[in-house]
Amino acid sequence: MNLIQFMGALEIGFIYGLVAIAVLLSFRILDFPDLTVDGSLPLGAAVCAILIVSGVDPWMATGCAILAGMMAGFTTAWISVRWNILHLLASILTMTALYSINLRIMGRPNIALLGEKTIFTPLENLSSLENISYLRHYILPLATFVIAGFVLLLIYRFLSSEKGLAMRATGANSRMAKAQGIAVNRQILFGISLSNGLVALAGAIYAQYAGFADVTSGVGTIVVGLAAVIVGEAIFNPKVILMALIACILGSIFYHLAIAVALNVSFLGLQAQDLKLVTAVIVGLAMVTPKLRAKILDFKASRGQA
Repeated sequence: MNLIQFMGALEIGFIYGLVAIAVLLSFRILDFPDLTVDGSLPLGAAVCAILIVSGVDPWMATGCAILAGMMAGFTTAWISVRWNILHLLASILTMTALYSINLRIMGRPNIALLGEKTIFTPLENLSSLENISYLRHYILPLATFVIAGFVLLLIYRFLSSEKGLAMRATGANSRMAKAQGIAVNRQILFGISLSNGLVALAGAIYAQYAGFADVTSGVGTIVVGLAAVIVGEAIFNPKVILMALIACILGSIFYHLAIAVALNVSFLGLQAQDLKLVTAVIVGLAMVTPKLRAKILDFKASRGQA
């Protein structure tokens, strides 16, 4: 794996780290299995791309993408909470509807952003300067790192606040939270909206980074997000919320680096069409690792007692 491939894996890792944080919010904190993210990511990309092509400022377009994602998440949570429909079924309904909505928004299956002004355009112009052209491979990874770090800090501040603690209590024990006067349904509505807003943000950033928005770009997003969360937890075993958020970002990076390495190791003979197989293997290993670690610790403890 060369430098360009390594930096590319870092860039994608930081972008999909936002998806991992979103999955942490829904699956781990709210205990709400949400498949809407497979539709929210291309929704964010579609809204951002069509607005940029229409001449809207890229930062404003990115903000509109976040709002669109939050609306999608709110729809899923409202269907589940208001009509008492199973989480997975409600999210599948919204995800299915979003495919047609994304096509409606873009008017075609994909939109190219080549030559359009994006949030990365100033950095690309900066990297083209002759005296700092050697930094061109490091500027975009640094930019995505700053974005991911900023979002991580905002989510950490929120989860450490009174409202964030109420949301965490809702996911931990909804009956107890309700007994303490917490509006459980409101917490679910806001939490799933926030989660899908983050996914849409990742979609908007990825569209501007890759130079296109595609209606099929969200396929498998939930698997990537879960993989990042599981890999991060397996490697770092976080005990506090800040470390859990950091583990999401690092897990996303490790996941994409592992895929890049696996596809570039010649003796394995893997090709691009083996991506899903590599993903399944990585996720499987990440899920087995904590159990193996626990068995090893139990074995050592039993040896010590003996």
